[in-house]
Amino acid sequence: MAAPLWPLHGVNLGTLLRTCDAVGACLAVPRHPWVPEALRRGNTLRRPACVHWVHDPPGWLARERAAGTRVVGVELAEEAVRLGDLPAARGRTIAVLGHEQTGIPPEALDLLDTVVEIPMVGMGASLNVAVAGSLVLYKLAGLL
Repeated sequence: MAAPLWPLHGVNLGTLLRTCDAVGACLAVPRHPWVPEALRRGNTLRRPACVHWVHDPPGWLARERAAGTRVVGVELAEEAVRLGDLPAARGRTIAVLGHEQTGIPPEALDLLDTVVEIPMVGMGASLNVAVAGSLVLYKLAGLL
């Protein structure tokens, strides 16, 4: 499951929704007023997609983790695993994606089981949520 719980740009949610379909994953999104329209515009699949609506991201992550779900954060951190070294998911897994400018909020960092980073050689400091989420989803699905 991809969980861009603090989205900045709606266009990225539609792109990530299509990736979720490609790898057999669901998308978990916050209940912001603009999110349903962003998903509708981005859903080129022309059929219903698997979307979970989250009211309280930290609370939801805590409940999922307590139920045995592996929670993987996509974030720059010293203890992060390189994307190439991330093993494929063996059970229910959530890939948490933070805000495109500020990352995963501090109150959610303690809820992560693993942190993964995507190596970059260019000048940019980060990728957009759709690109980062797509890379991680393909790796977790065992397709890369």
